[in-house]
Amino acid sequence: MTLVNCKPLRLLKHVRGTRFPLPDFLIPAFHVTTSSTSRDFSSSIPRASRVGATPITLPPDVNLRLLDPPKRRGAVYRVEPPRTLEIEGPLGKASVQLPPFVSYAIDETTRKATLHILDRKSRDQREMWGTTRSYLASHVLGVSEGHTAILRLVGVGYRATIEPTAVTVKPEYPGQQFVSLKLGFNHPIEMGVPMWVKASTPVPTRILLEGIDKEVVNSFAASIRRWRVPEPYKGKGVFVNEETIKLKAKKIK
Repeated sequence: MTLVNCKPLRLLKHVRGTRFPLPDFLIPAFHVTTSSTSRDFSSSIPRASRVGATPITLPPDVNLRLLDPPKRRGAVYRVEPPRTLEIEGPLGKASVQLPPFVSYAIDETTRKATLHILDRKSRDQREMWGTTRSYLASHVLGVSEGHTAILRLVGVGYRATIEPTAVTVKPEYPGQQFVSLKLGFNHPIEMGVPMWVKASTPVPTRILLEGIDKEVVNSFAASIRRWRVPEPYKGKGVFVNEETIKLKAKKIK
């Protein structure tokens, strides 16, 4: 058995002992030459984030207080438990957990708070540095000015009211209010307002949520939006803040 126009040829031994000639392009190359120079995907210079080291401006009526973790008699901790930093302002109190390697300092003359970490070369500490700073800045803004979320009900017959009682939902705490929604279903939708969140309806098609915790306010707004997610053909649904949607062309049969 011979192959035509296959130069150069090599002989490989078959299992039964028969020799078959194979061309070079069918034999795997074990020695692959690679270029010594490598090209990066991006030509920009890598720069570290400076979020953690950015000072936080404290309003005059906002105070910070560090609380030590509770100590249990006879308990031995392998890892030092996190401490609690309490933020108090005119609208209420909030707290954020500080890892053991994060510390803070306040400049009383400029009213600015700065966070520091023990080892800037540690990746885990740098990650928690910026995260803790973002949480602290959000809580400082929440206890001083508050966080808001505006929901727009777009659709024929879509309405919202704030009721002191509900039929389908039981209250979770004394004095809880409920948001009653009419979103095209054959029954109204009743949802309890979380604690420390204030809900109001300036107009029947608008819902205003206010609170000191940004996460709680946005989470409750998302749970309301989930009942009528904006659809792209007629543009109906529940829109949160400046949310928009691009309309699609109608399907023509």
